[in-house]
Amino acid sequence: MKKIPVFFTELMAARNPGGFSPSAGKPPAVIASWLEKQWPIEMIKPSPVSKTQLALAHESNYVHEILGLKIDNGFGTRSRKVADSLPYTSGSMLSAARHVLEHGGVACSPTSGFHHACYNYGGGFCTFNGLMVTALALHQEGLVNKVGILDFDFHYGNGTDDIIQRLGIEWVINYTNGKRYNAKSPSQFLQDIPEMVAELSDCDLILYQAGADAHEDDPLGGFLTSDQMRKRDRTVFEEAKTWRLPLVWNLAGGYQTELFPSGKTSIRKVLALHDTTMYECINTYLKA
Repeated sequence: MKKIPVFFTELMAARNPGGFSPSAGKPPAVIASWLEKQWPIEMIKPSPVSKTQLALAHESNYVHEILGLKIDNGFGTRSRKVADSLPYTSGSMLSAARHVLEHGGVACSPTSGFHHACYNYGGGFCTFNGLMVTALALHQEGLVNKVGILDFDFHYGNGTDDIIQRLGIEWVINYTNGKRYNAKSPSQFLQDIPEMVAELSDCDLILYQAGADAHEDDPLGGFLTSDQMRKRDRTVFEEAKTWRLPLVWNLAGGYQTELFPSGKTSIRKVLALHDTTMYECINTYLKA
């Protein structure tokens, strides 16, 4: 039976990193949710990226200072747990991309914390830009000539654009939802997705940020209903499959929480949105 490749290791998670975002601790939680449902996923351990690979997208000194805990990470802390996880989060994206370039189809990297990371500084819960690290590493190796990014997190991927501009990159096309659309344009956004994918049809690889913070109930933004989120994911997967574009998707943002009488908080609503993305991925790629 065919399965969706998921590039995961416990080493890519940093539980309780500090700050508002739960994203650094999400990978084990979302994996547990998918395994509980007995969905057809294949767990593959990713290889971490090196400092040299991180420095393809970031200033070398910035890389060394982040990993050496000399400056604040994207969470505004100097957490060893976060620093140790970073080579594995970008490594998950890169390993997943290598897989789809070799085998075609789709793979999942259950990661977040990329698109606000700029060339020499982080922010917005993002420290290293795994999207651009992946693109640049593969380009350096001659495995891709053109990469398309569908950044459908709710927020503007300013870090990705910063790296593209600073390095003068013309072969990465970044469609970032937060720059093109707003809360008043959900219908237009959904209508435009097939055209966006078609415009990337000559790319060797698509990186898709399936951000859960695009949901209308997200405290940090959002403009899509649950049904529209499902349609967003289904359309991306169906169009990419139609064009035979190798695609890697990741989790990106999502900040809805529930507070229980015990005082414990849950991100179950966020996980449910990531569940929907995986369901649509399975339904598109594994079912006739």
